[in-house]
Amino acid sequence: MARHARARTDHLDEQVEARVVRAPENPTSTGAPPDLDRLIHERMRLGIVSALAVNECLSFNDLKKLLGTTDGNLSVHAFKLEEAGYISSNKYFDGRIPKTEFRLTDSGRQALDRYLDHMEALIRATRQR
Repeated sequence: MARHARARTDHLDEQVEARVVRAPENPTSTGAPPDLDRLIHERMRLGIVSALAVNECLSFNDLKKLLGTTDGNLSVHAFKLEEAGYISSNKYFDGRIPKTEFRLTDSGRQALDRYLDHMEALIRATRQR
């Protein structure tokens, strides 16, 4: 992966980090509310994880088309998710054409569930005010 692409992604993560959102306290929890998962919270990565949550697997081209993005943008965000263990990729050749398929891992599904619970708590708290 190009150094430039990684630098752009790191810069995006820094921007997101500056805007950490905390969920309201859950009356049944004993500690402070957890931080919002910034890795999933980014729009493109949330799209990737969500698409894989409702599909057993998707090819690179299917994901690219579904999300309306470019090769480079999808590659950078998929790499971040794979690095975190949220998705896995399988690379193979179909004849002479390279193919990549993505799947959501168990830890990716758990992270998405936590993220959705967190967002639902924020929505409930906002509507109660």
